[in-house]
Amino acid sequence: MSIKNLKDFVETSSQKDLSQETFELESSHLLEVKLDGRVWAKAGSMVAYRGGVKFVRQGVLEQGLGNLLKKAISGEGTQLMKMEGQGRVYIADAGKKITLLRLAGESIYVNGNDVLAYEDGVASEIKMMRKVSGMMSGGLFNIKLSGNGVVAITSHYEPLTLAVTPDQPVFTDPNATVAWSGNLSPDIVTDISLGTLFGRGSGESVQLKFAGTGWVVVQPYEEVYFQQQG
Repeated sequence: MSIKNLKDFVETSSQKDLSQETFELESSHLLEVKLDGRVWAKAGSMVAYRGGVKFVRQGVLEQGLGNLLKKAISGEGTQLMKMEGQGRVYIADAGKKITLLRLAGESIYVNGNDVLAYEDGVASEIKMMRKVSGMMSGGLFNIKLSGNGVVAITSHYEPLTLAVTPDQPVFTDPNATVAWSGNLSPDIVTDISLGTLFGRGSGESVQLKFAGTGWVVVQPYEEVYFQQQG
């Protein structure tokens, strides 16, 4: 076991500026936001801050009527907050690994539970997947992020990106699916024969089918963000 004296601990764990970017990873699990204006983040993700920063939960006008209706139907949704002002904010989500992605006019779909933060130049829209038998209405939702700016997404452990081609569709466990390219629109499929082998279904396997050309990101972990009816 390695034991550090107090001075060494303070020096090695101290905050360091290695970039002028708005988003900078202090570690793979902790994100520093150099705030000068406004940034959106997952509500409850702030672990520390300094400076003149105001935190406001996402309101009615910011969400838009369509997003509010989708959230009301789903019974859930990613609760976002605005961080406004000037200062430094440190955010994290249950120790999950953080990945920073720069959008340059592109779009990406992210599991609603895996969006940590995004810059103000990025537009967001809640997307609902159609309900299937055996799932409660609070089931699968995701967020479409598009425009120009940096987004921070999270995953349990190291993510894996799988290529989707016209002749090779990819099937994933919804609980392990993190994100996918903006041009893909997955279908929800079931396979009773895989009910005890794939996913957390009881007698029925719920899968996402990605077909076309693009990519999908999965994590080596099944994150339970919806429940199934018994």
